[in-house]
Amino acid sequence: MENYALPNEVSGGRMGGMKFLITAGPTREALDPVRYLTNRSTGRMGYALAGAARHEGHDVVLISGPTTLDVPEGVDFIQVETAQQMYDTVRDLLRGVDVAILCAAVADYRPVSVAEHKIKKSEGRLVLELERTPDILGSMRSEFGYKGVLVGFAAETQDLVAHAREKLLRKGCDMIVANDVSRPGIGFGSRENEVTLITADRAESLPRETKEWLAMRIVEHALSLLP
Repeated sequence: MENYALPNEVSGGRMGGMKFLITAGPTREALDPVRYLTNRSTGRMGYALAGAARHEGHDVVLISGPTTLDVPEGVDFIQVETAQQMYDTVRDLLRGVDVAILCAAVADYRPVSVAEHKIKKSEGRLVLELERTPDILGSMRSEFGYKGVLVGFAAETQDLVAHAREKLLRKGCDMIVANDVSRPGIGFGSRENEVTLITADRAESLPRETKEWLAMRIVEHALSLLP
């Protein structure tokens, strides 16, 4: 397991009393008993966010796909594996949440059917039929009726602000945390990141820093959006 430490500072946001729901890590979609579809997310950003919110004295529930990270102290933790499990868990735990930060890299597609036994290697191509997984972020307002502050993430490779702002409007978010995953040394698998915070009326770039430092800033900005 991997551990990490938050910066020795507070974010300057609201101290204590709020309830956070945070998702983190990748999801896994089974192909057969030994193989699955997943992505490069390590969960570090989501775990840093959970640790930052707890550091400020807030109640935090962290819903995570498979990672090798230690759960931040004092955080309520729920382990899931698939996109459907994460969707169901988020839906069931939303009541009374003040801030929801959906940081998990949820698989967009899953196999239509899962083989009962290991798929054997054969000559030629293997064709997989995939279907869409539930849209957790897009369901928060339209299906779950969530009324609190909603923060989503956008991993882009071009037109960062434009694509993130479109996602903000389409998903009904209050803020999108956008980063350029095409740049080396930041994003998936890195200890550092460089992000832009997109709200309805502004775009604020944060410098390249540790994910723990950025988490403190993101939590601070999310809290500032509370009424």
